[in-house]
Amino acid sequence: MPQKAPGKSHREGITLMQLADMFPDENAARQWFEDQTWPEGRHCPRCGSERTHECSHAKSPYRCTDCRAYFSVKTGTALEGSKIPLRKWAFAIYLEVTSLKGVSSMKLHRDIGVTQKTAWFMLHRLREAWAQEKAEPFSGPIEVDECYFGGRERNKHSKDKLRAGRGTVGKAAVVGAKDRATGSVRAEVVPDTTKSTLQGFVATHAAPGATIFTDEASAYQGIPFEHETVRHSVGEYVRDQASTNGMESFWSMLKRAHKGTFHKISPKHLQRYVNEFAGRHGIRDADTIDQMNAVIAGMIGRRLMYRDLVAGERAR
Repeated sequence: MPQKAPGKSHREGITLMQLADMFPDENAARQWFEDQTWPEGRHCPRCGSERTHECSHAKSPYRCTDCRAYFSVKTGTALEGSKIPLRKWAFAIYLEVTSLKGVSSMKLHRDIGVTQKTAWFMLHRLREAWAQEKAEPFSGPIEVDECYFGGRERNKHSKDKLRAGRGTVGKAAVVGAKDRATGSVRAEVVPDTTKSTLQGFVATHAAPGATIFTDEASAYQGIPFEHETVRHSVGEYVRDQASTNGMESFWSMLKRAHKGTFHKISPKHLQRYVNEFAGRHGIRDADTIDQMNAVIAGMIGRRLMYRDLVAGERAR
C-alpha cells in the first residue's frame, strides 16, 4: 500500500493495480460476485432451494432441481438481464464507491469501454443498491435541514424561464436528516418545504424523545420534539450542541457532485442520486472492499428495467 495520507487514512483502500490483480478475468469476477451474493452457499433466487447444480446453459450456468429454473448470479438482482461482463461490473462498482463526488456516465464509458448510454444505465442500476427502505427511526440527536437543486432562472433560456420570481423558484427541494449517533443520513425529494411536509418528514425518521437541531425556518416551529435552533440569518452556526453542520456538509458534497460531475440532474432521477450519496455517506469509514461488498448486497432482490427508467422521457 502507498504511504498513508491525510484524511480517512485508517481505511484500507484498493489501488488500481490491486484491482486488476483481483479481477484478472471473467471467472475471477464471477467467483467474487457469487461469494457476495451467496455467502452461505448457492441457492435458487426464485424458490430459495439449495438443490442446484451446474449446467451447460449459455447464459444461466445453474439449474434448480426443485423449480427447474435456470439462473446465474445476476438473477434476482439489479444486474438481471445485463449482457455486460461481470468483470466490467466489478470495475464500475469500484469507481462508484471510490469517487467521492460520484462518477459520470461519460467517464465510466471511457474507463471500461462501453457506450455512454450503457454506462448511464449501469450507474442507475448500481444506485438501486442505495434505494431507501423503511427503517427504524433515528434515536438522535438529529440534524434536519433542506436544500434546493436546479439552475438559476437568470441562466435559463428565455423559453424555459418560469417568470415567477427568484431564489428557489423552479428548483427541486430536498430535506434530509443526519443521526449524530450513527452518522447515517436519510434524505427525500419533497414537493414543497411547508410546515406539514417538513414536520411530517421529521416525524417519520425521528424516534420519540429524540432531540432535533434545525435552523430558524418557521416550518419547524412547534415541532413535537425537543427542539433547538441556530440562527443562520445573524451568522450563528453553532451554539453548544446545536448546529446543522453535519447536514450542511452532506449538501455541500452532493452539490459539488451536481455541478462538477453530473452537471445536470433531472427532477425525475434526483431521488436516485440523493439515495446514492446518502447510502455511501453511511459507509464512508469502511474499507473499500467492504463498500464494494455492500453494493452487491444492496442489489439483491431489486430489478430495474430500462423501459421503466426512461418512462415518460419523450413526453417530457
